[in-house]
Amino acid sequence: MKTSIHSLFIFFIIFFIVLCFFDSTILSFGKKMGEQKAKETHILTIPVPAQGHINPMLQLSKRLASKNLRVTLVTTTSSRFTIQGLAETSSIKIEPISDGFETGVTLQNADEYSKRFRVVFPQSLAKLVEKYECSGCPVKFIVYDSAIPWMLDVARGFGLDGAPFFTQPWAVNAIYYHFHHGKLEFPVKGSVVSLPAMPPLGIDDLPSFISEPGSYPSFLDAVLNQFSNIHEPKWTLCNTFLELEDEVVNFMASKCPIQTIGPTIPSIYLDKRLQDDNDYGLSLFKPMTETCKTWLDSKEINSVVYVSFGSLAALGEEQMEEIAWGLKRSNFFFLWVVREPEFAKLPRNFPEETSEKGLVVSWSPQLEVLAHKSVGCFLTHCGWNSTLEALSLGVPMVAMPQWTDQTTNAKFVEDVWQVGVRVRANEKRIVTREEIEICIKEVMEGERSKNIRRNTEKWKRLAKEAVDEGGSSDKNLEEFVTQLLSS
Repeated sequence: MKTSIHSLFIFFIIFFIVLCFFDSTILSFGKKMGEQKAKETHILTIPVPAQGHINPMLQLSKRLASKNLRVTLVTTTSSRFTIQGLAETSSIKIEPISDGFETGVTLQNADEYSKRFRVVFPQSLAKLVEKYECSGCPVKFIVYDSAIPWMLDVARGFGLDGAPFFTQPWAVNAIYYHFHHGKLEFPVKGSVVSLPAMPPLGIDDLPSFISEPGSYPSFLDAVLNQFSNIHEPKWTLCNTFLELEDEVVNFMASKCPIQTIGPTIPSIYLDKRLQDDNDYGLSLFKPMTETCKTWLDSKEINSVVYVSFGSLAALGEEQMEEIAWGLKRSNFFFLWVVREPEFAKLPRNFPEETSEKGLVVSWSPQLEVLAHKSVGCFLTHCGWNSTLEALSLGVPMVAMPQWTDQTTNAKFVEDVWQVGVRVRANEKRIVTREEIEICIKEVMEGERSKNIRRNTEKWKRLAKEAVDEGGSSDKNLEEFVTQLLSS
């Protein structure tokens, strides 16, 4: 009897071990099959040909590729000059196709470009989709820039589905949404605008296309048209994170299926989960990396004011002069990015006269600069990419918006996220040297500086947590990929 019980016991032990082995084998096999299916799922990502749109789409592409999808970033021949330094990673393929405009795009020919792009680009894309079909790597899905909403119809014409990717914050998108759907009208009446889930907005807090509707009518049409078919896609991706804009995101999520998946900046500055993702991989201009790094290394912690107005802003000569003397009057060290075409607007001999305090460069490696311990403040135009970078790296801001979404971003920088102060222009719409000096000193050492720095550290932590494993943005991306694979 004892022998029978002993034999039975041994049998169950062996059975349990074999069962565990098969379970683990099946799970491993299932996981490999899932990864294989993901790798066979080919998606195209399509930004509009501007650096402020290509950079976030490229980072989104890297994140999608890290989920084992096959990703091809489709650029245009007119933007090839902007990506000539972009080496294809092992996970992303770069595919330039014709947009019918080989000489590049400027603000002056934007209308002409848009019309030709709408006709030529879908034809070129059709050839690309056919090429992949014939090569045994068919396209399943298209993620397209929200600025080209008609791409959803193009995708469906190929028998595919698609999702827009918004590269601006929902605070701005919501304003455009309300205008597009007639909740607000031109001209804006009253001195304060009240919108659901938003703080009270002054006229100068609205995007410039709305506060000054006659300034760039074609651009206004473009940003409002983003919402022409917003209720049709199953997914709506956006370069922000839930914790940063929870109220407006939750409100807008009742209108359309929103997935916040940002911040889309290189992984090394956030969760460090993507191998070798330490740069965007492209730049309009060649950064003076070693010059900036050597100079910053010689400065104390939080002692430098970094100044940059992005790749598009062209300030007037009088405004450039006011900035120059405002920086000098502040008596802090400063690193100022002045693009070569703008250099002639500087006061005569300014770089030489201020060489003990300042460094003027034609372009900088902005992420490296913002991450440097010596940088204590960022005088910025508040473009969304620059704003997200500063938030993600914990750098206080002096907001000096120029146009488009920058005015709304500046409002949130000062009053909602409380990570900086906003300059105020005079009656001539010039920000004076005195104003610049006061604002820099307030952020660097004023009464609000400690609270500002506490808030920058908070948002830096929350940005990292959002994209890290299990964070709000990471979970949204995982859900998107899971649904994509099951559809």
